[in-house]
Amino acid sequence: MEPLSWMLGTWLSDPPGDGTFPTMKPFQYLEEVHISHVGQPMLNFSFNAFHPDTRKPMHRECGFIRLKPDTNKVAFISAQNTGLVEVEEGEVNGQELSIASHSIARISFAKKPHVEQITRKFRLNSDGKLEQTVSMATTTQPMTQHFHITYKKVMP
Repeated sequence: MEPLSWMLGTWLSDPPGDGTFPTMKPFQYLEEVHISHVGQPMLNFSFNAFHPDTRKPMHRECGFIRLKPDTNKVAFISAQNTGLVEVEEGEVNGQELSIASHSIARISFAKKPHVEQITRKFRLNSDGKLEQTVSMATTTQPMTQHFHITYKKVMP
């Protein structure tokens, strides 16, 4: 898991993240991220977003990041509190992970419009902060950036 070790730790948004999409009003959010390793050939993760003023829970996401042995190929497996389950695949190159949806499933009563495609990029910037950018396409909108957030590591 060495190629992904730069992602390990507990991270807090610094500053708040920015979200936008053509079908919604722009918003900000706080997020706490835990990325850990328990000895299996994968990382465990959880993303917990909160409203910046009320601290009310917002988006939740958890899953695994698997590295295909002896390659830079990565799979990102995620379940979200919105009823979306996804598999994204891509590559890690240095301290950057770029992935795109491979398959997406949703609960039968998921809110419309439905997400059809997702791309993500994680990178460790020169200040030692972790950045995440997510773009998505829905049944009514083409691929558009949905959010960008920068995290500061608070625990190794």
